[in-house]
Amino acid sequence: MMSQNRQETKDRLRAESDYQINLKAEIEIRQLHEKIDHMNIYYGQRLFQLQQIQINLMEQVLNKK
Repeated sequence: MMSQNRQETKDRLRAESDYQINLKAEIEIRQLHEKIDHMNIYYGQRLFQLQQIQINLMEQVLNKK
């Protein structure tokens, strides 16, 4: 009986530890997703700006002909 109680205690502690580790991992993954989302927005906006510059330059070239 005492051996069984010790094993239950170990199992409970291991389960709590696993839960904490999984929770930390989930938080880190969410933070990484947020960073990637911000990067996608920034680089999407920058790409749009560069495309606008290209369009303006192409229009200048065409208007000179």
